[in-house]
Amino acid sequence: MKEKKHEQSNSTGTPLHKVGEFGLIELLTSDFVTLSPHTIQGVGDDAAVIQVKDDHCVLLSTDMLVEALHFDPIYSSFEHIGYKAVVVNLSDICAMNALPRHITVSIAISNKYFVEHLQALYKGIHLACKEYDIDLVGGDTVSSLRGLTISISALGIQQYPRIAYRHGAKPGDLLCVTGNLGAAYLGLLLLEREKQLFLKNPDLQPVLPEKYSYALQRQLKPDARTDIIQLWQHQDFIPSALIDVSDGLASDLLHICHRSNVGAIVEESKIPIREDIRLMALDFNHDPITCAMNGGEDYELLFTAPEDKLPLLRYMPDISIIGEIVPKNEGIHLLTTGGKKVPITAQGWQHFSSPKEKK
Repeated sequence: MKEKKHEQSNSTGTPLHKVGEFGLIELLTSDFVTLSPHTIQGVGDDAAVIQVKDDHCVLLSTDMLVEALHFDPIYSSFEHIGYKAVVVNLSDICAMNALPRHITVSIAISNKYFVEHLQALYKGIHLACKEYDIDLVGGDTVSSLRGLTISISALGIQQYPRIAYRHGAKPGDLLCVTGNLGAAYLGLLLLEREKQLFLKNPDLQPVLPEKYSYALQRQLKPDARTDIIQLWQHQDFIPSALIDVSDGLASDLLHICHRSNVGAIVEESKIPIREDIRLMALDFNHDPITCAMNGGEDYELLFTAPEDKLPLLRYMPDISIIGEIVPKNEGIHLLTTGGKKVPITAQGWQHFSSPKEKK
């Protein structure tokens, strides 16, 4: 009887999907206040900002990747898993207009895996450290009852005046994004398609056409845009607001608008999509714009800048001006090529989705 009452008590609580990832974070941390005078930014952005000396700050970000939720060993090698786990954390430091310098790595792993699996995982981690000139400085390893979980903390250093946050966008600012969008999502669709075919018939070999190689690379071995941060440092440019595109352009734009208390207009015709990715989306019967807006895992940088920076931005490589920031009462819209304004909603990656949504 006691166990039955306990089950009933649990069933009357609030499901996690009702509040979502960011609602849950706000709910759990709203009572916390920063006690140290050195804490410049706590919860609420891509990384915490801690003053260490004069105007120099350490930026700290932590992300956790869980097997079957964030990665699938059926089509991701352990080298790819290790490499990507590092890059997604480095991207959070870039999203504060800073360069990453150090990481720690903690893993929980079950006995279904072997030493060789961990060696391959750390080979990928080592490759990422070499490519981005960062040091692995610590971590932890524990056993797990199921699968693999990776938790990485990334640290960066930046002068306080150069740090960019999500909350600095103002009406009239230009809305910009680096690189191109949508490819990582389509790479995931291809891998998932081949996985399902393999599960039905393990004798089948995966078919990964060369024309889809860029999408696969973007999914399995993404890039953190440290090159853009270095360019901005050289050009003495600081975004007014900044975030990395991890959950999808739509979702991450909503984060900037929410934190900055503004609206935005995105012009459909200016969203950067490679032609091969556009064709791939059509091959998969997907709208290329939908993939770019909601796909996620591109790890590009979405940022805003005052209009007087337009001459500078026009000559910066790999940057597209895709819209503008408007007053909050004008809403957040996509301006289609047909001239219609369509409200932008978050349809990208959602943590704690309901069981019905997962099916």
